[in-house]
Amino acid sequence: METDLIFWVSTVIFAVTFVIIISEKLHRTVIAFVGAMIMLIAGMIFDFYTPEQALSAIDFNTLGLLAGMMGIVAILETTGVFQYLGILTAKKTKGNPWLLIVALGTLTSVLSMILDNVTTIILIVPVTIIIARMIKISPLPLLIAEAILSNVGGTATLVGDPPNIMIGSVADLSFNAFLMHSLPIVTVVWFVTLGVLRLVYQKEISQQPQNVDELLKMNEKDAIEDPRTLKIILGVLAFVVFLFFIHHKIHLQPSMVALIGAALAFVLVAPKKDPQKVLEKLELSVLVFFGALFVIVGGLEHAGVLGQLAELIIDGAKENPVMTAIIVLWASAILSAIVDNIPFTVAMIPVIASLGAQGVDVNLLWWALVFGVGFGGNGTPIGSSAGVIVVSKSEQTDSPITFKEWIRVGGTVMIIGLIITTGLILLFHEYLGNEDIPGQCPSYLSEATEKCPEAGGDGEIKIGH
Repeated sequence: METDLIFWVSTVIFAVTFVIIISEKLHRTVIAFVGAMIMLIAGMIFDFYTPEQALSAIDFNTLGLLAGMMGIVAILETTGVFQYLGILTAKKTKGNPWLLIVALGTLTSVLSMILDNVTTIILIVPVTIIIARMIKISPLPLLIAEAILSNVGGTATLVGDPPNIMIGSVADLSFNAFLMHSLPIVTVVWFVTLGVLRLVYQKEISQQPQNVDELLKMNEKDAIEDPRTLKIILGVLAFVVFLFFIHHKIHLQPSMVALIGAALAFVLVAPKKDPQKVLEKLELSVLVFFGALFVIVGGLEHAGVLGQLAELIIDGAKENPVMTAIIVLWASAILSAIVDNIPFTVAMIPVIASLGAQGVDVNLLWWALVFGVGFGGNGTPIGSSAGVIVVSKSEQTDSPITFKEWIRVGGTVMIIGLIITTGLILLFHEYLGNEDIPGQCPSYLSEATEKCPEAGGDGEIKIGH
């Protein structure tokens, strides 16, 4: 009876917290923080969750990676390079709406592979609105395309999307593993997505732009406010990307790579200046939100909720891992469209990790989760943080994005992308299910003893982070 009570208390706290987050009655960071405290207090009262366990539930590798990349981007933003890229891209297209979708969508996708897609959207969207106003076309297709292609592009790399950071941290999926496994599938889905956008926006892209001469007169070089800092940060960013490629070989966590880059950026750009203005741009509310989610889901895990969920699918995972992966793909996509893909990822990771700890080969399931939450975030405007930001920014225009319009486009893109991904999983499940990191063992097996022949012969070794 006591076990049932603990189960329902933790489940109700989790459910109520996320219902309020979805309703947007309160800021999501505030309610997540309150929910985390309530979960911890309930855990202490009913003796299933302690402050020490809550602290260990927080994935500091994820938080460190986000904080480090935010620091680099915050300094990069001060140089004006993002505005430069936006204006240059628009000039190259001469205001043609379809070429703008392709060009700005491509720019957003590429940046989202290197930086996190939320930051990319925040910086690109204002430039898009300015260009649309200048040539008097509807910004709506451009904005939706940028958000959708940002989510698709961000799915390709370890650092492109917050869910990828979390999944990669727990499953020990390296930067290179994402390039080898995720990037090829994302590339196929990206081109198909572009084709879908062309079909659904036939009317809008036939619109003739105005004031093209004014656009062509803009000097993109004027947007660069600090050339010296730009050169330094681009060098630091190149160094960070290089470290991401080799971080497993030199035994560095992704968070350490990002934090090393941030430290270099601060000391090389303005070592004698107070960094307060830059630190204010680190979006600490996002980091607090993530930390609170980890604490809430940790409560579910210690209450046994996630363990019971894992038991429901473990038999199917053992008997038919490919079908289980497809179920994970579609279920995670649909649920990520209803609930922001970040909290859903936080909830799903321990379930798959639990299967792995019980001896199930979960490599394919991790990739199914990556694609599910990545592509599923396009289904609705609340399915991803990038979508929420774009909808909010569109309210500054004469063509605000409605829920219905987003579902018409994003829902179509999501379903087609999932169908393609399902086919690719069926065709290449053996490749996707291969071990990704020779010589490494996943962090979710940190308390187990497993064989890792590549790490040191045929003997059994104690697995650690």
